[in-house]
Amino acid sequence: QVQLVESRGGLVQAGGSMRLSCAASGFFSIGTMGWFRQAPGKQRELVAAITSGGSTNYADSVKGRFTISRDNAKNTIYLQMNSLRPEDTALYYCNADHRTLATVTTVWGQGTQVTVSS
Repeated sequence: QVQLVESRGGLVQAGGSMRLSCAASGFFSIGTMGWFRQAPGKQRELVAAITSGGSTNYADSVKGRFTISRDNAKNTIYLQMNSLRPEDTALYYCNADHRTLATVTTVWGQGTQVTVSS
């Protein structure tokens, strides 16, 4: 079946770094992939996205600190997070556009917790 499997997040001190990965399987064709996050009491927000061609888009709050990358051969995206701040604490979700000949649907991962301590 179509699924996204995210790497485990964890706890890191402010100023530290962490790398997340998200592997897609079962897709007919994969379009744009991305990372979203949701902090307690807040709406889910886009962190970064990357097209199949490698074009990227970032939330203003993470520009210069986070880098999204993609390995199309492995159907995997990565989120390198540097200079982490307590406000980056959230449940991080991977998503991907599943393309078939007739439809495009968005698939979500299960989410992985990232906690940044001050």
